[in-house]
This record gives sequence, C-alpha cells and structure tokens, in this order.
Amino acid sequence: MRKSHPVRRAVLAGAATVSGIVLLLSLKPASDPDSASAAGGAAPPVAAQSPQGGRDAGAGTVTGAAASTPYGPVQVRLTVNGGKITRAEAVQAPEGGKSGRITADAVPGLNRAAVAAGSADIDTVSGATYTSAGYRRSLQSALDRAGG
Repeated sequence: MRKSHPVRRAVLAGAATVSGIVLLLSLKPASDPDSASAAGGAAPPVAAQSPQGGRDAGAGTVTGAAASTPYGPVQVRLTVNGGKITRAEAVQAPEGGKSGRITADAVPGLNRAAVAAGSADIDTVSGATYTSAGYRRSLQSALDRAGG
C-alpha cells in the first residue's frame, strides 16, 4: 500500500480522533476554580461563629467538620433541641458555575431530609452525588459532636 493511499489516511485520522476523545474523557476537574477561592476564605469565620463539640444533646447549635468533595467543601450546622434536630443548614457548599446551580437545587432538600430523618441516614440527591456524600459526612460529624 502506498503512503498516500486514501484508506491509510482514513485509518490514521480515525485512530487520532479516537485517541483524542479518550484523552479528553479521561480528564476530570479536581475542583471548580471559583468555588475553591470563595470557600477558602469562608471556612475560618464559620467555625469561629459556631460552638462545636460538647455532649449537651439537649439544646444548642453544633457545626460538623467540613467534608471535602471534588467541587469544594461541604459543612453542615445543626440546631438541636430536646435531643432532636430542629434545623439543618449547609454553611459551606460548592459555589460557582454548574456546581453552584447543582448545590442550590440539592442543599434545601438535604436540609429537609436531615431534619426529617434525625440522623445522617439520608438519600443522595440525583445529580448531586458528591455534594450529598459530603453533606452526609459533615452531618454525621455534627451529630457526633452533639453527642447523638
């Protein structure tokens, strides 16, 4: 077969295209650059504002440890009254770009689920797998710190 044969060119072009697509699909973003810079400065003030720890499961506010996700940290604050979760809120969550939109849709449902379940045994929100997993880890940390 000659070097400039049309079939040879087509095979080489196809192989190069497939190789390029495989390389592009194997790349995975480590984090959303906007959320990394925004969340980096927000972590210390949140921890300083909320009492953490203690064994008083009667009443109070407790903040769980920040859980790392590929798109930024997730941190949950709980309000406990009478040994039950009365309020759950994410004080840190991925922000910016697509991550911000996904988080804005997922976090309110995760907050409601945490209050309803009274534990870290909550379902993953479809489309927000990493945020849901980080939320559960931080929620469990807060529950451990609250003594329940």
